[in-house]
Amino acid sequence: MASRRASSIFSILFSTSQASSANPSSRQLEVMAAKDLVNKIIAENRVVIFSKSYCPYCKSAKDLFATKFPDVQVKVLELDLRDDGPDVQGYLAQLTNQRTVPNIFINQKHIGGNDNLQALQKKDGVKALL
Repeated sequence: MASRRASSIFSILFSTSQASSANPSSRQLEVMAAKDLVNKIIAENRVVIFSKSYCPYCKSAKDLFATKFPDVQVKVLELDLRDDGPDVQGYLAQLTNQRTVPNIFINQKHIGGNDNLQALQKKDGVKALL
């Protein structure tokens, strides 16, 4: 009797976990969409800056590219102006171990934030990565 009950419980738990993975919640879909968006943007762009419109460090990073590399197209996502901004930033934190913005990628390589970018620029490292 006890083994039959344990078997039934296992069967219920197993079928429940399968059902939830087969039918993700709307929240899970939003998180997956943010992850897909980040991966796609990084893969398809030479330079990506995940930014916030009011952030002075983000402005500094964007200004560096605008003044020193005006011919390089830079993809900027202003996370504070997007509905999925918190999900994008959450995934970036998992991906890079960096919770702050700007979060910068050059040719799919994570550079870090503005301080990292400025230090790299002082060594002519940005040009080398481009």
